[in-house]
Amino acid sequence: MAKKISFNVVFASDEDASFPASELNNHGPTVHGWRSAVSSGLNTHDIVLRFHQPAKIYRIQLLAHQYLIPEKVELWLHYSPKSIPSTPSSQYFDFLGFVALADNANTNYKSRELQSVTVNPRRGTHLKLRLIGAHSNQYSSNGQIALIAVNVLGEELDSAHLGNGEEQMNGEAPPVDTATGELALASICDDLLFSMYVEESVVHHIRELEQRKLRAVTTERFEYARKLKLCMTALRTAGERLGRYALAKRQAVQQEDFGAAKLRKEQIEMYRACVLKQLQVQQLLETEGYQSANDLSCDIYAGGKPSLPPAPSLQDVAQALAELSLGSKCASSSTQDDKSSTDGCSNDSVIAAVAPTAAAAALHLLAKSHDELPQSPRLHRASPSPMSSRQGSLRRRNKSAPRNSYDDYEERTIPTLRHSNTNEFLRECQGNALLEADPNRSRSRLNDRERRQAALPILVFGSELVEQFYSRQFQDREDGLVRLRNFLKEQELQLNNNEQVASPNKVARSAALLLHRAVRDAVYSVFNQATETVRVLFLEYVPGRVSPSEVARCVDRLLPELLAKSGDPSARLHTLAQHTILSIAACPAVAEQHLVAPALSRTVGSGTHQRLAMSRLQMLEQLVNTQGISTDKHSGMTCRALSDCGCSGIHHPAETVRKVAERILLLVYKVNPRLVRKQLPPDDDITRRNLLYRQLFTEFDKFDLQRKQELLVEGNTFNNLTEDTQFLHPTSSSKSAHALATASCNGKQQYNEQLKRSMLSASNSRKGSASNSESTEENTPKIRCPFCEWSCPGVDTSQLDRHYWKTCPFLTKCPQCSQVLEVAALNYHLTSECEAKESYVVCTRCTESVHKQLYELHQMEDYCRELKTGAARCPLCHDDVHLPLDGGWKLHLLSTVGCPGNIRKRNLKKSN
Repeated sequence: MAKKISFNVVFASDEDASFPASELNNHGPTVHGWRSAVSSGLNTHDIVLRFHQPAKIYRIQLLAHQYLIPEKVELWLHYSPKSIPSTPSSQYFDFLGFVALADNANTNYKSRELQSVTVNPRRGTHLKLRLIGAHSNQYSSNGQIALIAVNVLGEELDSAHLGNGEEQMNGEAPPVDTATGELALASICDDLLFSMYVEESVVHHIRELEQRKLRAVTTERFEYARKLKLCMTALRTAGERLGRYALAKRQAVQQEDFGAAKLRKEQIEMYRACVLKQLQVQQLLETEGYQSANDLSCDIYAGGKPSLPPAPSLQDVAQALAELSLGSKCASSSTQDDKSSTDGCSNDSVIAAVAPTAAAAALHLLAKSHDELPQSPRLHRASPSPMSSRQGSLRRRNKSAPRNSYDDYEERTIPTLRHSNTNEFLRECQGNALLEADPNRSRSRLNDRERRQAALPILVFGSELVEQFYSRQFQDREDGLVRLRNFLKEQELQLNNNEQVASPNKVARSAALLLHRAVRDAVYSVFNQATETVRVLFLEYVPGRVSPSEVARCVDRLLPELLAKSGDPSARLHTLAQHTILSIAACPAVAEQHLVAPALSRTVGSGTHQRLAMSRLQMLEQLVNTQGISTDKHSGMTCRALSDCGCSGIHHPAETVRKVAERILLLVYKVNPRLVRKQLPPDDDITRRNLLYRQLFTEFDKFDLQRKQELLVEGNTFNNLTEDTQFLHPTSSSKSAHALATASCNGKQQYNEQLKRSMLSASNSRKGSASNSESTEENTPKIRCPFCEWSCPGVDTSQLDRHYWKTCPFLTKCPQCSQVLEVAALNYHLTSECEAKESYVVCTRCTESVHKQLYELHQMEDYCRELKTGAARCPLCHDDVHLPLDGGWKLHLLSTVGCPGNIRKRNLKKSN
C-alpha cells in the first residue's frame, strides 16, 4: 500500500521572503505554501524536492493557490541514491508529464484546486516541479504564482530493492483498492485532502487509532474495531474544526491582534480536551493495556455515530478567563487582609494556588449552558485581562483578497449564556470586567453601504447607536435596542415639556428603519428587545404626535416581518410576534386607518403553511373579540371579509387551522347568518355527509335554537309588561290611559308578528332564504320560494330544499362544482368563484364564461354576438335579458314563453 513519502525542499529558483519554499515540507491547515518573488520577471520557476530515502512513486498531489495560479506544472523525477544533482538541470531528471491548472474564475477565486496525478511506478530520490506561466486576474496583477502543498505517495525502498533495475518496475501497476478503484493507501491520513484541513495533533491520534483498528481486526475484536472506526470519523470532523480555529489564530497573529490569538489558543485547547474526553480516545488506545470495556457496546458508541461536544465560542473562553481574573483578584484581596497566616508568602504564590479553583468554578458555570465543557490546563495560569480581544476585529485587513469559507464560518454570531436567565450575575460580572479592562472598547464601523442605508437614523440618533444595531455582537444589538427605547421615552417627555427636539415623524421613521433590521434577528434575546421597543413606539410615542401617513409607513415596514415571525417553529417566537402585532393593532392611530386587520383577513390558501395560517386566524379572532365586527368596507373586519377568510380556512389541510376558522364563522353567524349560509354549500343530507360541514351546521342549529328561545323569553316578558300596564289603569278613561293601552296593544301585535316572522326565518335560514310572513295570518302555514313564488302547505323545509335543488327555474347548478346558484350569477361564478375558475375565460364579444379549450369554437357560434347596451346575456339560452336585472330576469325565466334553455321550467310544471 502507498503511504506518504517524506521530503525536504533543497532548491527553489526564487521565493517570497514571507512564503519560503520550506513551507512545502509540512502539511496542515496553517501552512502558507510557497510563493514566487514579487516582480521577479521569471516565466519559469523550479522547485526540487529530495526524498528522505529512495522510494517507488505511485501518485503526486498538488494543491494550487486560489488566485495565484500557474498555467501548468511539469513533473520531473531523478533516481540517484548515492549522488545528488547539484543543479536542477533537465539532464539529471526524467520527464513524467505536466498538469494544467484552471484559472479558477468560475469559483470567483475562492476555492483551491487539488490535482492528483497517478504515474507508473518509478523509483526516485528527487522530484522537480517546474511551474510555467501565470493566470492573470484582478488579485494577481504582479505575475506572482504560488503552490500551497505537494504530496508524494508511494513505497519507501529498502536496501534489498535498491539493486533492482528500473526496467523491472515498468510492468508493475500501482496498488488499487478493489472497493473504490482508487489508489490503496496505508492510512487515510496520508491523503493531502485529509492532512491539509485536519489539525496536526488530531491527525496523530487518528494514525494511532487506525493502527489499533488493524490489530483489532486481526485478533477478531470486531466491536472494538467498530468503535475505533466511529471514533476516527468523529475525530476527523473535530479536527477540521480545530484546523479552522488554528487558521483564525494565525490570522490574528498576522494582524497583531494578540488578544484574539490568545483566546483562539485557549479555545483550541479547551475543545481538543473535551473531544478527547468525550470520545474516550485514551481508553480506546489502551495505553495502559487491554481493557475489556472496549469490547462491550454499552457506551456512547452503542447507538451508532457518537455526538461531538458543543464547541466553546470566544465568548465562552473570554467569560471563563474573566471569572478566573475576578477569582484571582478576590483571592489577592483576601490574602492581603490575612497576612499573618501567609508566613511571608508572596501574593503570586497564593494566586497561583487559588487560580485552579477559580478556573474550575468558571468552567462549572459555563457547563450550565453546555452539556460539558473541557477544562483547559492553561486556564490555571494567572493571566492579564483577556478582554483586549474585543479591541480588534477578526476581519481580514487585506480587503483586496477574496474571502474564504473560514472567515465566513468564524465571523458568525453564536449566542451562548446570554439566553440563560440563571446567569445574570455572571453576565453582570463579565460586563464589569469588560469596562475595567477597556472602557473605550470599539465595535465594528459602518461601511459605505450601511451608512447610506442608515443615513436618516444616524442623523436622528447618532452614529454610536446605529453602529450597535449593525454590530456582529448580539450584546451590542441588545444595548442598542435598550438605548433606542429610552430615547423614545425621553423624546416623549421632551415633547410634553415643549422642548426643542427632532421631528416626531423623522424619529418614528428612523426607529422603524432600525427596528426592521432588529425584528429579523435570529437571536431570541435581540428579537425580544426589538418587540418591546416596537410596542413602546406605537403605544407610547406615536399616539397624538406622528402623522397618519408616517404611521402607515411604519406599519408597512414592520408588519410583514412580524407576520413572517408569527409562523416561526419556535413557540416563544411566534407567540411573541402575535402579541406584538395585536399591540400594534391596539394603537389608536393604527386602528383608525385599519392597517392591521386587512392583512390578517386575507383568504387562507391550502398552500399556506400551517403555523402561519393558524397565527393569522388566531390574531383575527382576537381582533373580532376585542374590536367587534365593523361595517366599514375598508376595515377588513366586515362580515363579508371575515366570512370569506373563514370559508377559506375551513378547507385548509391542517385541523388546527380549520378549528380556528370555524370559530370565526360562528362569530360572524351571530351577526349575519344569511351571509354565512349563502357562502356555504346547501344544508342538505348530501352536504352533511361531509364531517366538516356537519359539525359546522350543527353549531349553526344550536345557535338558531338558542336565538328562538331568547325570542320566546322576550315575548313572555313583553306580555307580562302589557298585563301590568292594564292592571295599573283598570278604570282610567283619560286620553293618556287610552293612548297607553292602544300603544301597548299595537306593540304586542307588532311583536307577535315579528316573533312569528323571526321563527319562520330562522327555520328557513339553513337554505339561505327567508319565508314570506304574509301567510302567517292563515290557519294553514305555508312555505314559499322567494325566487319563483312557488309555495306548498306545511312546514316541512325539506320540500323547499328539493325545490331549490331540482325545480326552481330561477336557480341552476354549476356544471363544474354542482353548486346551486342563481342563473344570473352563473357567468360570474365560473370565472371568479368556482373551483375550476382557472379553466374559464370571459368572451370579449358576448361576455359569457367559456372554457379555454372551447373558446375558439365558441366564437364561431351564431349566438356569440355583441352584447347590447343595458342588457345581460343568459348563460342557458344565450339570449339577451333586458335590464333592470330583477324584472328582466324574472320575466325571462318565469314567464310562459320564458327561457328555452331552462330545463327546470318543465320540471316545475310536472311537479305542480
